[in-house]
Amino acid sequence: MKILAVDYGDARTGLAVCDPGEMLASPLGTIAQWDPEKTAEEVVRAAGETGAQEIVVGNPINMDGTAGARSQTCREFAALLEQKSGLPVVLWDERGTTVTAARYLNTTDTRGKKRKKVIDAVAATIILESYLAWRKNHPEGKEGTHGAL
Repeated sequence: MKILAVDYGDARTGLAVCDPGEMLASPLGTIAQWDPEKTAEEVVRAAGETGAQEIVVGNPINMDGTAGARSQTCREFAALLEQKSGLPVVLWDERGTTVTAARYLNTTDTRGKKRKKVIDAVAATIILESYLAWRKNHPEGKEGTHGAL
């Protein structure tokens, strides 16, 4: 099934999508928007355009495993997406994805404005890759231990 991943941010939100066979996650782009409602509308539009049947939202859990204010913001955004899209929305632990995305971009020497433009989409791709790996190793369940809404 096609799955859309979201790395939600206050100013920029990264998107990634996988193929129907859930083998390959690819960056889809970035939404530059401050308003959560408008951002959600753009995500729902992207889900429709790509034929996504599920949305995965990165959940920024603290390194000690607790959920902070940012995690709550992402939970609220995920609930908004579920309401607007009618699709199942899963929260997925995104600890370390931005750091990993920065490492990837360092190896390709992506700097400056171009880096700022793509880092969120790369982070969304990493979130999606992690979720797809979990699904592959847990075929009995479609929802991760990290929480469906």
